[in-house]
Amino acid sequence: MTQHNETAVKTTYFSIASNVALAVLKGGAGIFGNSYALIADAIESTTDIFASFLVLLGLKYANRPADENHPYGHGRIEPLVTFIVVAFLVIAAGIIAYESIQNIFIPHALPHPFTLVVLGAIILWKEIAFRVVLTKSKETHSSSLKADAWHHRSDAITSIAAFLGISIALFMGPGYESADDWAALLASGFILYNSYLIFRPALGEIMDEHFYDDLVREIRVEALKVPGVLATEKCFIRKAGMKFHVDLHAIVDANLSVKQGHDIAHTLKDTLRNEIPQLGHVLIHIEPNSDVV
Repeated sequence: MTQHNETAVKTTYFSIASNVALAVLKGGAGIFGNSYALIADAIESTTDIFASFLVLLGLKYANRPADENHPYGHGRIEPLVTFIVVAFLVIAAGIIAYESIQNIFIPHALPHPFTLVVLGAIILWKEIAFRVVLTKSKETHSSSLKADAWHHRSDAITSIAAFLGISIALFMGPGYESADDWAALLASGFILYNSYLIFRPALGEIMDEHFYDDLVREIRVEALKVPGVLATEKCFIRKAGMKFHVDLHAIVDANLSVKQGHDIAHTLKDTLRNEIPQLGHVLIHIEPNSDVV
């Protein structure tokens, strides 16, 4: 297991433990505190548990080495897992929205004030969890871990909405009991919006969409440090899991022999993979400088 993969797996275990604890806390506080917004929050956290398990399975599968049927490895499982995670979020949003609308029209008692204390602690913890997991996702270049991070952020948003709804209900008193339910409905909209933010980059990864200008610049800078490389031309990058596969055209002296050009290509490939560890397959195409227009 690579260092990045090990980091991602440990981070996912952190997410699972956090979501289990919070789902139990929210569910209990929602039931005993008479708050559907908190119960809705617990539903969202429960889906997060299953989503984090999917991320964990995806990370373990993505770590499998390349084989005859998968010469580029198994990294593409990551965006596929991300799609499933998004589906969990959308389902959770739908359940919360449906139940919220149902409860808006049913008279019920005001939430208990202690639920605000519970929510305040949850919001703080979820924001910390979001920042921890997002940092690790950037460090490991994991799209599914990034989706897991945004699960924490969407959970924090639903908790903020619940906090506002309960506060309004308690402050305004009888007649405003449904503010709690409206807050849960608003939270479902935020969850759907975050679902799109998670889905879009994963779709781009599957479609080999280009998002990697900074990495291209870094590759070109490192390439010019290799003796014999006069310039670089085309540079295509595609992401698979936590690795970036590169096709690079390098310009060399047209008078070099095939053997010399071959040696430069190998040196360039080895240099790029040593200097930029997140690179996977690197394919070098040698171009003679006399052909440059």
